[in-house]
Parts: sequence; structure tokens; C-alpha cells
Amino acid sequence: MTEVKSYGSWRSPITSDLIVAATIGLGQIIVDREDIYWTESRPQEQGRNTISRRTSDGLVFDNIAPIEFNIRTRVHEYGGGDFTVNNGTIYFANFADQRIYRGLGKLFYPLTPETKYRYADLTMDEPRNRLICVCEDHTGLDREATNSIVSIDLSGELGKITEPRGLVAGNHFYASPRLSPDGTQLAWLTWNHPNMPWDGTELWVGQLDKDGSVIDSKYIAGGTDESIFQPEWSPDGILHFVSDRTGWWNLYRWQDRLVEPLCPMAAEFGRPQWVFGMSTYAFESIDRIVCTYTQHGIWHLAKLNPNTKQLTKIDIPYTEIGCLKVLPERAVFVAGSPTTPTSIVQLDLKNNQIDILRRSSEVTIESGYFSSPESIAFPTEAGRTAYGFFYPPQNQDYNAPEGDLPPLIVKSHGGPTAATSSSFSLSTQYWTSRGFAILDVNYGGSTGYGREYQQRLQGQWGIVDVDDCVNGAKYLVDRGLVDRERLIIKGGSAGGYTTLAALTFRDVFKAGASYYGVSDLEVLAQDTHKFESRYLDGLIGAYPEQRDIYVDRSPIYSIDRLDCPVIFFQGLEDRIVPPNQAEMMVNAIAAKGLPVAYVPFEGEQHGFRRPENIKRTLDAELYFYAKVFNFALADPVEPLAIKNLD
Repeated sequence: MTEVKSYGSWRSPITSDLIVAATIGLGQIIVDREDIYWTESRPQEQGRNTISRRTSDGLVFDNIAPIEFNIRTRVHEYGGGDFTVNNGTIYFANFADQRIYRGLGKLFYPLTPETKYRYADLTMDEPRNRLICVCEDHTGLDREATNSIVSIDLSGELGKITEPRGLVAGNHFYASPRLSPDGTQLAWLTWNHPNMPWDGTELWVGQLDKDGSVIDSKYIAGGTDESIFQPEWSPDGILHFVSDRTGWWNLYRWQDRLVEPLCPMAAEFGRPQWVFGMSTYAFESIDRIVCTYTQHGIWHLAKLNPNTKQLTKIDIPYTEIGCLKVLPERAVFVAGSPTTPTSIVQLDLKNNQIDILRRSSEVTIESGYFSSPESIAFPTEAGRTAYGFFYPPQNQDYNAPEGDLPPLIVKSHGGPTAATSSSFSLSTQYWTSRGFAILDVNYGGSTGYGREYQQRLQGQWGIVDVDDCVNGAKYLVDRGLVDRERLIIKGGSAGGYTTLAALTFRDVFKAGASYYGVSDLEVLAQDTHKFESRYLDGLIGAYPEQRDIYVDRSPIYSIDRLDCPVIFFQGLEDRIVPPNQAEMMVNAIAAKGLPVAYVPFEGEQHGFRRPENIKRTLDAELYFYAKVFNFALADPVEPLAIKNLD
């Protein structure tokens, strides 16, 4: 029998303790012969990344990297492409010192010297017994880091330290070094400031001479207005890649000096390259590509015959798919859906049978506590349409009083060039099972809807994203689904900026939560890492030439326009959005007399990994809303100091 109780006051079995105790992150997949390896991020081990392995006979070796290692590179700060495996030997970047280590069995040895070099996107060059990878050099104190493609010799005995050898250099950024099957050619991506990789990249191929040097480099595709993603060689040595030259990231191949489309359609076969090692397609054979693509925010799996150009969709119960790898007659990928936790999935390509190799969560909770999202499209400025996923409150034990409407949390994703996912999230269900509605917005600038939609944010960051979040909230209010007096916005990183901008420059939301969000765009332009140091050129304008725009759109300079409570969460070792971004805003809001709370975390960077900190963010945010909107909590949580409210 259900109980009648106000929204926000529902008791839920989805607790913060359950979330941090029962959830791991699943990442990069590597296949080595018949074995499958993947990375796991473990909050229970202070957010450490480790590696697990599944053998061909189904045995799983859990957490095979020793506890002192954290498998994570810091190239571009966001990392990715952290490890590779060849004939059972593991090569990986260790977070603490950024050196590459080599491991066989239980023995792990450093391979590269103790320097300020970082390595990512590790690729094996077996004929020459070496690794090829991206290198980021931080030794210069008076210049930004330099990036290149290097090789690392593996011919010495275990424990031998090897200096990296330069192969390709001269541009600002490099990614995706990929060796042809016969070992004679190397493909790679490159781009320069002020472009980001989703704005414009170039695909190059170089011949390799006898000693492995790159000679006779040749431009293949791309430019400042064309984004190339994931170069890959087919088993018979034909170079394939994804390009958005038609306005959509579609598959192409380069053959006989010609670039040929394989499956033109209004769908995205690529993703924004925030991290290295991303994979949306792979070859099962010379005449079969297994691929993923997204339409309207939903990811699909398919088989593509590159000769007939016939695409055949594979029906699987997932809406989010990534990290795709292929073995003979098997595909392996990371997948999730609104009702199933993210998992490492193995699919039999003969009969479509699914085998779950690892789940991100083993939590078993009755479905009556889970909210299923509705994919919505809603009108926004200039007669355009924006998109999102709407989660209504859901808890089988409660109903709200008649006529009551739920508070709404509008979520603004990070990036901002990224996209939200419909995949199952215990953190989302934490809120909906307590009586909150959630709108997860794919505002203009998000990927997955074509290049034109992504470029809506060019020169318009802080305007288009804010308008879309505001209009999404208004759309749900107009439909009678949420309470207009309890509209909340939250977001992390770039989503934190959208949150603060919406609270400052619009009068719609009644409270907000900023997770390591940007408050001063000028400070961000002056004090951030190389990868994003010119990102704002496209999103806002050239700095310092257009400094006035940076000031106009920075919440910190318009604090007089902000008139509602805000809570801030910040890692004190964040290099992407430094702590002063939050602290300036907190001090200004407190001085104005508005309710404000600040929750800093020692040892955390851009995003929180430690379980006690993840727990604290969930409970502190809930406590903050309970105090601001004056509703009773079903269960006690650790109190929070709120200035101007206690």
C-alpha cells in the first residue's frame, strides 16, 4: 500500500552508500588473441583504475594490476588509450608518474624514464618490437606542452629503461597512430590551435622505412572544417575512417587515392574525441564491419558490408554503446540502457546471443523504484528544437498529495561539446526515487544530432545552452509536469558554467548546484591546460581581442543579477577548472546575503573518484534543497553549513 507524502520526502532504497559501494566504472577494452581486457574505475579503491581480463575459456582474472598502480594517462588531462596488450604482456601508463610500465604475469617494470613526459593511445608495432604512441612533453617551464608521436623500443630485457624516439612532430596535437597490417604504413590524426578535434582534424599516412622512421607523409582527408575520427585499417590494408564532411559523422574508406563513402545517412558514427582510444567500429573480416551509430540520442549496433554498402541493424536491448572491439564471430563493447547498468557485453555475431562479462553494478532493486526516461523534443529560441531525456518521479511506495507537482532538476552536461546518455544511472534514480523529476538536456552544441546542431554553440556559449535549459524547464511547466516554483539546475565543468549562467542571466531557476563549474571565462582563458587553451576561441571569441564578451558572459561579473541559493562542489587539485573559479563565486554570493554552500575536496581533480566524496556530494545536495525548499528528509544525512541560511 502506498503512502501519501510530499515530493522530495520519499524514502528510497537507492542510498548514497549503496551507490558508492556497489558501482564501478567500465572503460577501455582491448582484445589480445582470444582474451578480452578492460579497465575498471573503483571508487572503493580511491577511484583507482585497474585492469581485468577474461580468457577464451571464460575465466575472469579480476584486478590484475597491483594496488600501487593506477591505469590512467594525463595526456590532454582527460586521458584515454591508457593501455594495450600484446601476446599476454600488458603495457600501461601509470597515473602517479605517467611512465609506461610493462607487465607479464605478476611482474611489472617501468619502461620509460622518470621525466615530465606523458603517453597515451598505445599501439603495438610487432614487426619492430616497439610501441607507438602519443607523447606529451611537459618539460618546458616557459611554454605550453608539446605533443608528438613517438616509438618506444621493447627489445631490451625486462626492467630496461627506454628513451622515446620521435616519429611525427610539428603540429599542436596528435592522436590515433594506427599501423597497417603489413607494418609498412602508419596513419594518424593531427590538428592545430584553435581547433578542437570535433571542429577540424587531418588524417595523414606515412611510409615506414627499415628502421621504423616515418617517410613520405601524405595528407588523406580533413581540414579546419572537417572532423576525422578513428582511422582504422581493414585486414587487407585499406584505410577506413569517420568524417563529418556531409554534416554527419559517417564511415569512409581511402582506396586507389580516392575517398569513398560507405554508408551515407543522417546518423553519427563518431563521437567527440575528448579522450584517446575511442572506437565505434571494428573489422570482423574484409567484408564485414561491425559498427555503432546514434540517431536522436539513441545508439544502435549494426553490420556493414563495405563492398555492397548494405547496413544491417542488430537488435540488442541497449541504447548506449561504446568501446567496440571485434574478435572472430564476436563483438565486445560497453553498453547500457535506461533499465540496465552499464556492462561489458560480448555478442555472438552468429546468433545475437548476449553474454555479460562485467556489470558496473550488481545492485538488485525492484523496478518500481526506477524511473524510465522519455525522449523529448521541445521548442527553443529562433524557432529551433532542442532535445533531452525526461525522468518523472517514481517510487512504488509513495504518491504525492493531490495537486502537488514535483521539483525539477535540469541537468546540463559537461563538454560542452558532448552529449548526455539515456543509460541507466543510479545517481539519477537517487533523485527520482525521492520525488524529484529530472530533465537531462542535449542543448544546442551537443553531439549526436549532426554538425549543424553541434555548431549552434559557436560563439554562443552561455546563450544557446542556457536558452535550451530554460526552455526545457518551461516546456515541462507548461505541460503541467513540474512545479515552476521549484526549478533547479545543476551541472559539472562546462555544465557548471551553464548552470551559473542560467542562474545569473535568467530568472527561471530557484536554486542550483555547480560541480567544478566555470564562473569567470577570462580566468579560464588565462589559466587552463593546453588541450582546451583555445577552445573558447570558437565558443566565445578570440581572447584578449574580444575580452568584453568574456566579461559580459561571466557570472562573476554580474553577481547583482543572481538572486537564488547555490551550492558548489570543487576538487582542490583540479587543473581544468581551478578552485578559484568556485571560491570567487562563493565569496561574492555570500557577500550578497544569498544562501550559499561550498564543499571542497582535498586530493580530487576534475570529477570526483573517492567514494566518501561521491557520497558526500549526493547527500549534501539533497540536504541543501531540503533546507532551501523547506521539505523534510525521509532519512537523516550529514548536515551542511549553508551561509545566510543557518
